[in-house]
Amino acid sequence: MGFIIWLIVGGIVGWLASLIMRTDAQQGIILNIVVGIVGAVIAGLIFGGGSINDAPLSLTTILWSLLGAVILLAIVNLIRRGSVR
Repeated sequence: MGFIIWLIVGGIVGWLASLIMRTDAQQGIILNIVVGIVGAVIAGLIFGGGSINDAPLSLTTILWSLLGAVILLAIVNLIRRGSVR
């Protein structure tokens, strides 16, 4: 059951992060899910504020995961284009 929640919440978080960073037209649903899950892991490691990997899923953990996904997309944009946007 946890894997399904990772996919759903990771997809939503990745999609929201791609909207914030204006990269939504460049990536599909699979990349949105990957960005969301990896962003959640990054947020959990860097900030320690929790991520979608934590058992009690709350709005706070989703927001931390969103922040991690935005940071991930900013790093990818910086490497790809030389600017964060």
